[in-house]
Amino acid sequence: MRQIVAPLGAESVLDAGCGEGETLARLGDVLGERVAAIDVLDECVAYTKQRLPHVDASTASVYELPFDDRSFDLVLCLEVMEHLDRPADALRELSRVSRGDVVVSVPYEPYFRLGSLMRGKHVRGLGDHPEHVNHWNRRSLPAFLQAQVDVAEIEVAFPWLIARCRLR
Repeated sequence: MRQIVAPLGAESVLDAGCGEGETLARLGDVLGERVAAIDVLDECVAYTKQRLPHVDASTASVYELPFDDRSFDLVLCLEVMEHLDRPADALRELSRVSRGDVVVSVPYEPYFRLGSLMRGKHVRGLGDHPEHVNHWNRRSLPAFLQAQVDVAEIEVAFPWLIARCRLR
């Protein structure tokens, strides 16, 4: 992720679906002056605020981001899209608040499932995480994204796919 984000030189960043702020903590030295984060879970937002007091963290949905159009140089949405019933709506909203780049990561299927199965996780679902409602691979992810954005690059960080997208 660092190799993708650092060269962008973003001065403002939104982490949409920040969880406990791990990405922001790890990439803090390559992020700009203005860093915001949202998550649907109040406890994740509270933890992120405590852990990273300089981050403007709030509870919100990726379907309705509480920011003006073109608010951020870079929008991150990592390990979120596979959980969404309406990923295209989320991508539209992520694109709305971005001035340039949107970076999305998703599990790389079927390898993510195979890894889970080999670790004895989610055996009844053949390794499929019960909260994953979307499954992407190197062909289906760009096809999904290109309906709304230009895909600049797709990297494999096994067992994830990371796509850097540019607005049209």
